[in-house]
Amino acid sequence: LHRQNRAEYENAVRDLLAVNVDVSTLLPSDDSSEGFDNIAAALGVSPALLERYVAAATKVSRLAVGDPGTSPTTETWRVPGDLSQTAHLEGLPFGTRGGILFQHTFPLDAEYAFKVRARAAGLGVGAGGGPVALDITLDGTRINPGKSATDFRLKVPAGPHTIGVAMPEHNSAGVDDVYGVYADNAGVTTVAITGPTNPTGPGDTPSRRKIFLCHPASGEDETACAKRILTSLATKAFRREVRDSDLETLLGFYQEGKNSGGFEHGIQSAVARILIDPWFIFRFEKEPAGLTPGGVYSVSDLELASRLSFFLWSSIPDEELMRLATQKKLHDPQILAQQTRRMLADSRASALTTNFAGQWLYLRELKSARPESRDFNDNLRQSFRHETELLFDSIMREDRSVVDLLNADYTFVDERLANHYGIPGVYGSRFRRVNLPDDTRRGLLGQGSILLVTSVATRTSPVARGKWVLENVLGTSAPLPPPNVPSLPEDANSSRVVSVREKMEAHRKNPVCAACHKIMDPIGFSLENFDLTGKWRVSEGGVPIDTSSQMVDGTKLSGPASLREALMSRSDVFVSTLTEKLMTYALGRGLKYYDMPAVRAVTHEARTRDDRFSAIVLAIVRSAPFQMKMKPVENTGTPVQTAALR
Repeated sequence: LHRQNRAEYENAVRDLLAVNVDVSTLLPSDDSSEGFDNIAAALGVSPALLERYVAAATKVSRLAVGDPGTSPTTETWRVPGDLSQTAHLEGLPFGTRGGILFQHTFPLDAEYAFKVRARAAGLGVGAGGGPVALDITLDGTRINPGKSATDFRLKVPAGPHTIGVAMPEHNSAGVDDVYGVYADNAGVTTVAITGPTNPTGPGDTPSRRKIFLCHPASGEDETACAKRILTSLATKAFRREVRDSDLETLLGFYQEGKNSGGFEHGIQSAVARILIDPWFIFRFEKEPAGLTPGGVYSVSDLELASRLSFFLWSSIPDEELMRLATQKKLHDPQILAQQTRRMLADSRASALTTNFAGQWLYLRELKSARPESRDFNDNLRQSFRHETELLFDSIMREDRSVVDLLNADYTFVDERLANHYGIPGVYGSRFRRVNLPDDTRRGLLGQGSILLVTSVATRTSPVARGKWVLENVLGTSAPLPPPNVPSLPEDANSSRVVSVREKMEAHRKNPVCAACHKIMDPIGFSLENFDLTGKWRVSEGGVPIDTSSQMVDGTKLSGPASLREALMSRSDVFVSTLTEKLMTYALGRGLKYYDMPAVRAVTHEARTRDDRFSAIVLAIVRSAPFQMKMKPVENTGTPVQTAALR
């Protein structure tokens, strides 16, 4: 029994109903295990969570159908407090600075009240002393050019719309404000939208087009139309053929809703019931009757379709995949490979970047990073994450060797990030692909995202960086620290600056500490040219950086390039580590010793195809752990399991 996590629920609602919802406001965060939040054993259920699912289903169904009884509510978007608003932000109109860009789903064709709030320190006064206009856009079209008011009302059609709010780079006289000086945190702080008021109808929205496959011409046609709508939705939501008992339950909710509010209200009630049905929230895989403990069996085509779609898309199967599964064609190796390639090419495969890579590479931890550095703000935080996501995405979309994650001679930067890295000739907020001028920043180990999340608030952390490389590149668990580990010595009373390396070496004089640190520290020392925000440096407080070290196997290191070379000489280990991580994510469970033959088979097959990303994915999808299942035995890890899965 495998519950959808928050990301999967959000994507499933999007693909089922064409409704984009921020699930973080509807459901609590999920627990993680094995480094991922889609592990079945960690996705428990509580009475409180069930209540949240009911509340979420009610809200989503009202939004999807367009409930005319929707009461006005207020939703507020906030600009991060450390976002610098002195320059143009990507996605907002040229000629503006700072601001916020977001998508909001308007429930009805109606009027909505907008309230824009901003921080002072220059806001409202340009270089010439006049008021500064707000530049507000709806789907890229300016909706109040020249106005300086921050409270206004607007008629908006129902459905999803993109709202942009920014500050123009000119004053009230229309003169370019090139000499204007703004505080970093001056600009837009919040945008609140209240509504709907004076609604005129549900509108023509993507969700209504998705739901209402028919419209009854008379009362006699309503039940037949409802059956058609609910059969279609339930088939997609439950990922199987709809049974008579399913339809009977849904029609009961439809009839109850219809009696109180008409045909569309009945559909809305039934949609809410679909969204809280166990067959939607959970992934069921039926065990064959009469199977003895330790017995191995293939999952059905429909179950395989769900495994594949939740692996690659973090969502439900689409119509083509469901059709092939219903026809029992998905276990055909050629058809399965064709579908896997099709799904990898689909935009929904970006879920592998945001969910798999976001957790494997610790990108989700960036939002909590608060380094004490004048060079750092939310703009740089966002750029760090976007750079790494674009690198991973390029490996996936271009079907490159996964080893390029370690050694890519290119990256993706905007002007802010290029300046941080010292890359010349990059201007503007648009991310673009650039060739790296030297080998210091090649691959993941030269990217600010990795270097930041492996630092602490006030300094670099060779231990954290070494641990990250051990676990995520070399697939080796870092030793657990002993109890009562002393902290690094402080240098507040010292007459000179003491480098992190010197502190670490003093720390390692403790024999209890040295046993573990000799494994991690050499790796971390080789990255000390990067400060806590990933900026290149040659000294720390006037003390030259010493990156020389030696790995436990005797490999000598002298900086990031030498570490990368050492890792590249073990590229097969990295491919195996990535395969284990990706297979754990694909299966939604931790790997056991009896899974290792399958892991080795995947890496062997990928090696024959230059370790391309698609080769690893295809081999995982073809593997026995992905296509098969085993009836649990009382004592796990028996010879029966080993023999069966080989």
